[in-house]
Amino acid sequence: MGFIELKGITKSFHDGSGSRKVLDGLDLSLEKGDFVAVTGVSGAGKTTLLNILGTLSTPDEGSYFIDGTDVLAPGTDLLRLRNRRIGFVFQDHRLLPQFTVMQNILLPALADSDSARPADIEWARQLVRIMGIGNLTTQQPETLSGGEKSRAAICRALVMKPDLLLADEPTGQLDSGHAREVAELLARVNHELGTTIVLVTHSDALARSASRICQLKEGKLI
Repeated sequence: MGFIELKGITKSFHDGSGSRKVLDGLDLSLEKGDFVAVTGVSGAGKTTLLNILGTLSTPDEGSYFIDGTDVLAPGTDLLRLRNRRIGFVFQDHRLLPQFTVMQNILLPALADSDSARPADIEWARQLVRIMGIGNLTTQQPETLSGGEKSRAAICRALVMKPDLLLADEPTGQLDSGHAREVAELLARVNHELGTTIVLVTHSDALARSASRICQLKEGKLI
C-alpha cells in the first residue's frame, strides 16, 4: 500500500436537473515525496478530488488511506488529522488581514493551544527564510504583493510539517512572473523538505513543475 491510497472514489452532486457524477471509481496511489499535478477542464472535478484528499468532503463510495490510516473509518479524528498531517494552499491565499504575516503563518499551531510552541515558532522562522520573506513577518497581508502572499500561504501550509500538501490553483490570480516563482517554490518544498504534494491547475507551465502529471477526465485519472 502506498502512502496515499484512494480506491474506487465516487462523488455525485445534485442540482436542478438531477444527479451529476463528478468522480467515478477514481484511483490514486502516491508514495512519500511524490509531486503530482492534476489537470483537466473546468468542472472535471479537480477541486472535488482535492477536497476529498483534504478531508473537507466525503466520497459517496470508495476508500481513502493515509500512511495506513483509514481516513473514512467511523471515529477518525478528521480535525486533528487535517491539522497535523495535511497542509492547504488556496488560490485566494486566505490570509487574515487583522494579523501580521508571522501570526498568519502560526495560525495552524494555535488550533489546539493558546500559544505556539517555541519549536513551532523556530520552524516558522526557518520557513520564512527558505521562502525569502523573513523581512516581511511583521507586516500586514495587505502590504504584500501577490507573490509574497503566496509565499506566506505556503509557509502557513507547512508550519505543522504536514505529510501532504494540497494546492488548489495556487497561481490562478498571479501574473506569469509570480506564477513561475510559486512553481519553483513548490518544487523546492518537494525536493528539500520531501513533502508529498498534490496540486490542481489549469496551467501547463505549473503542471510541468511536478514530477508526474495526471489528467482528470470522465471522473477518473488518466
